[in-house]
Amino acid sequence: MGRRTAWWRVTVMGVVLGAVAGAPGSPGFAASTSPPASPSASATSPSSSATASSYAFAEDAPSVTGATDTADAERLRPGTTYRSSLPSDGKVYYRLVLDGTSTVYVAATAVPPTDASVTPTEGVRVSVQDAEGRSCSAPDTASIGAGRSPRPLTVWGARQLPTSRSLCRTAGTYYVVVERVLRTASSPGDWDLELAPVLEPGLRKAGSTSAPEAWDSATPSPPGGESVRLRGGKGFGSATALEQGAWRDDLRPGQTLFYKVPVDWGQQVYATADLSSASGGGAGGGFVPGGVNLALYNPVRGLVDDTSISYNGSQKSGALAALPPVGYDNRYAVSDRVGGMRFAGSYYLVVHLAARVGEDFGDGPFELTLRVRVKGAATAGPGYAGQSEPSGIFQVGLLGRASGAVGDAGASDGDGGGAGGGGTGMKLVAVGGIGAGTVVLVVLGVWVAVGRRRAAGV
Repeated sequence: MGRRTAWWRVTVMGVVLGAVAGAPGSPGFAASTSPPASPSASATSPSSSATASSYAFAEDAPSVTGATDTADAERLRPGTTYRSSLPSDGKVYYRLVLDGTSTVYVAATAVPPTDASVTPTEGVRVSVQDAEGRSCSAPDTASIGAGRSPRPLTVWGARQLPTSRSLCRTAGTYYVVVERVLRTASSPGDWDLELAPVLEPGLRKAGSTSAPEAWDSATPSPPGGESVRLRGGKGFGSATALEQGAWRDDLRPGQTLFYKVPVDWGQQVYATADLSSASGGGAGGGFVPGGVNLALYNPVRGLVDDTSISYNGSQKSGALAALPPVGYDNRYAVSDRVGGMRFAGSYYLVVHLAARVGEDFGDGPFELTLRVRVKGAATAGPGYAGQSEPSGIFQVGLLGRASGAVGDAGASDGDGGGAGGGGTGMKLVAVGGIGAGTVVLVVLGVWVAVGRRRAAGV
């Protein structure tokens, strides 16, 4: 019993400390005003050189080799992020073994070398196919764009259920097919590749199969006030958490920075990006088409919307389009922009500054200001029949509400200040703190009760 009591006390304290460490504001929680956790070994520290900025792959990601045919395709398991490479020519194949009830998404992030010579039209394409070679959804393609700057390109494919298509409804073997597109002779060599398969379970109860017909499409004013300094991540896995508010960062030519914003069911997200003027205000007369790119990706890394801003040395600003509230039924919309807002979770803001900006306006750094607003009260989720893989990806807050099983996680109407204004993020922090405190009180109560029983000889 002595050993059992000691073990129990250690275990209880582990639970208490774990709960506190996971609470917002604790040392174990990556607060949005603090630098992000150290990225994987593949990331490098910022320096005055544009080539020093590289994509940070998921830590401990297992490596897989893309096969040149389906017979040798290695298996991908939802919930695990993989690292691979993409050859300059030909398709590569990976294998999925799927049930007949879940939707599975696979995001592929292709990363050209920072010193690669690229053209605006070349890029990457992904599709999910059945055993007969038929695509389960339209192939998704991303290209370098007008900035002609090597940058991470992310595309997504899916086997979606339920579906109006007669294809891809059954359990069995499916294939993820990734390829370079419109490559020119001047850009040979492999690109790095990150693959992130995600499983979305079916619903406990079937609902509507049509997209909402009306939603508030008015674009609100971005949050004002003083911006708070922070440091963006180098990849999806190391993205820096943001709340509603104004945030400031340093951005160098050739760099891509990643941030994530919690957006719950029923909420809308808006974002703008401002880039400072160059030293001297661009007196040299340079001009870089697509010099700044701002993109929003959903929790499974599917592109929702993006905008490119040309840069001539003076301050510039760009904004994402108005987006609908997060809703399960958005997936039935014709518009990709609406269809991407299909689940709650972390939405990623990704900002890239073209390497050519450095050629015309110097190495910087240039000051980036992100203004983020989350609007609307959180609502109950659709009611999933099982667990997602990875677990919790469609949840918001410390307690999570992906299926609507837990009460309101402190939703905001989006009019708070966020950074210093008590907006959505601040209320989520408050709820997280309450959750951790509740765990501590419950555990301590049990501890006292056990002590009393032992003292009484029970």
